[in-house]
Order: sequence, then C-alpha cells, then structure tokens
Amino acid sequence: MSEIKSRPEDTIQRPRPRIQSLSDLIFGLALSIGALNLITSKPADTAALFGSIATFGFSFLILIFVWFRYTEIMSVLPVETTKTRALNTIMLFLVAIEPYLFNQISFGFTAAVSPTLPQIDASATYALDLGAIWAILAAFTHILTIEEKKLVAPDLIRKYRLMRNLEIVVAAIFFVSILPQFWDIMIGNTSLRYVLWALTFFVRRTTNLYGRLVQRRSRNRN
Repeated sequence: MSEIKSRPEDTIQRPRPRIQSLSDLIFGLALSIGALNLITSKPADTAALFGSIATFGFSFLILIFVWFRYTEIMSVLPVETTKTRALNTIMLFLVAIEPYLFNQISFGFTAAVSPTLPQIDASATYALDLGAIWAILAAFTHILTIEEKKLVAPDLIRKYRLMRNLEIVVAAIFFVSILPQFWDIMIGNTSLRYVLWALTFFVRRTTNLYGRLVQRRSRNRN
C-alpha cells in the first residue's frame, strides 16, 4: 500500500478501454463467416465455383478496406468520449451484420439464402449498411482534421481532410445506389447499383495513392 501511495499520480495504472480488441474480434468474425459460407456452398460447375469465389472476394475486399481505414484512424483517435464510443458501437454492429446482409444478395453466380426476398430490397439494405459504415468512418476522420484537438501532425491535416472527403464520397455512392432507378438500369447483365458499388474501390484507391504521395513529399522535405 505504501508503495502505491508513494508513486506519482500520473504513473498509477488506470483502466483502458478494450474496444480495439473487441473491434478486431468482430472484424475477424465477419471475415470468417464469409469464408464459412463459401465452404458450405456446393457449386455445380466451374463457372459457379469461380463465381462463388468472386462473390466472396467482393465482400472480403469491402471488409478489409474498412478494417484498414478503421485501424489507421483508431491508432490516433481517442475512444474515451461518449460520442466516439457510441459511433464505434454502431459501426461494429453494422460490420457484424454485413455477412448476413451480403448473403441475401445474388449477383447471378449463386442463389440467395432467401429466394423469396426481393433482390431490390436485399441489395438496398446492404447498400444502406455499407453507406452507414463509411459515413461513420468519415465522421471519425473529420475529428482527426480538427486542428484544435492536435491529434495528428499539422502536415498531415490536408491528407486526412482528403481522406474524409473521399470517405464521404464512398458513403454517398452507397446511399445514392439505393434509389430504385439504379436497380432498374442494366449495364449488360449487371444492375447499375452493383456497378456503383464497384466504383467505390477506385475511390479508395485514390486515397491510397495520395497517401503515398504525401509520404514521399515529407521524405523529400526531410
């Protein structure tokens, strides 16, 4: 007891939120559930086999990109505030139900779990889920861009502002794709709604390229 009392106040151990461990677990489970669905599928031919892999790959890439952005943000964003904790909880719930919602969609390669559920409604619900996830990521990134909080180095503020704007664009694409006309318009044999979803990968690629450009500029200045 005397040793504890003699220690300075700032060295006393305090409870730390373990939301990061929970987050990693939920992302891992979401990815694992998608893989289990792939294992249980019984493709009738080679085309169905590669179709199932491509379908799983789409969901995998979406979750892994979200996880990359999430871990980068959370490495510097404090989660002790009520607002941040609430948004984090909502986002983890949306990530947890992503495999279930994705499994309701048929891209033409595999049959949906519920054949009676209209695909226009199933895909719209999935788009709403992903749009909300990216909107929350944009909200987190916006917090990092507030100069008064001093959460990131001043020379990185511009980078995070661009990332926030691109995350807003991704969220907007998913939300806009919910409109019925984007389901009705077909490009080949694919609904325009699915095409819009695919475009989000190119938007995120822009973020990665800009991040590398910023790092090169910083190295050249040093």
